[in-house]
Amino acid sequence: MTQTTLTTGELMALVTEILQGGGLSQLHAEALGRVIVAGERDHCKSHGVYRLEGCLRTIKAGKVAPDAEPVLADADGAILRVDAKGGFSNAAFELGAPALGKRARELGMAALVINDCVHFAALWPEIETLTDMGLAALAMCPSYATVAPTGGNAPLMGTNPFAFGWPRKGTPPYVFDFATSVAARGEIELHRRAGDPLPEGWALDKDGAPTTDPEAALAGAMLPFGAHKGSAISTMIELLAGVMIGDLTSPEALDLLGTTTLAPKHGELILAFDPERFAAGRGDPLARAETLFEAIAGQGARLPSQRRFAARAETAQNGIVLSGDEMALLEKLRDKGLEAVELA
Repeated sequence: MTQTTLTTGELMALVTEILQGGGLSQLHAEALGRVIVAGERDHCKSHGVYRLEGCLRTIKAGKVAPDAEPVLADADGAILRVDAKGGFSNAAFELGAPALGKRARELGMAALVINDCVHFAALWPEIETLTDMGLAALAMCPSYATVAPTGGNAPLMGTNPFAFGWPRKGTPPYVFDFATSVAARGEIELHRRAGDPLPEGWALDKDGAPTTDPEAALAGAMLPFGAHKGSAISTMIELLAGVMIGDLTSPEALDLLGTTTLAPKHGELILAFDPERFAAGRGDPLARAETLFEAIAGQGARLPSQRRFAARAETAQNGIVLSGDEMALLEKLRDKGLEAVELA
């Protein structure tokens, strides 16, 4: 099948139409559309248009409030809180981000807690929102239990993504965003769809034995990256972005949902820091960071997200290229709406 090239605006219009056709309010359709299009724009297929089916399936199952109006709590201090009211997290973050940035400037650091949200997106779009404000930032959230702890043999923790960003002048920020599992669950799903085996060391089957079969991995458990180190970081995220903020841990999210075919419901924690306030005149933190980045690049190493930013520049010139299968999916979802997806 032939490929199709769309501008980001054209893809955004199509994705928004699909999401509104599935029942989402304009607020949520546009917020989700922005992160899905960003995934395609930056060649991050695991968070691109393929995610639309899961969004619509979650709506069809009644596991997300399609027209929820998130509420930002009016409170003093360093901790801000948005109640997502059971809606997707993206609109809740967009509501809270300006207040988070302002409070971080005022106090030097601040935290945004998002409660009662349904989450599916990558974290780097949120991080870039804050680095664009000149802030350093961390974001993290649990998921649902699909990852076995190191030494274990059954799902207990989520893929538990963790992202960090550092602002830079005149160049894209330093950003990393990764699951604390060996790979994001979306990567395993893409291997399954392509009929490709997984690399060894990614997953266990339902009996706890190592497997390279994507189907068996999805029915079993993924593994944490870096063995005990990734397992410990994943546990930290369960504590900070689940227990500490009064929201669901990954096992609790899976118990609530009962399936991994829908987007999970839990909370999210975002921290923002003002580098200049922390430095307190002891040098220019942004300039000193550039010295470090130059030293890394000087050894021939690649900074995180460089490929993504290069893809973004290419997209700006040449548009977003979608395969025939991807376009067929988009057209089916646009034409049939919720009838195009089945509940497992």
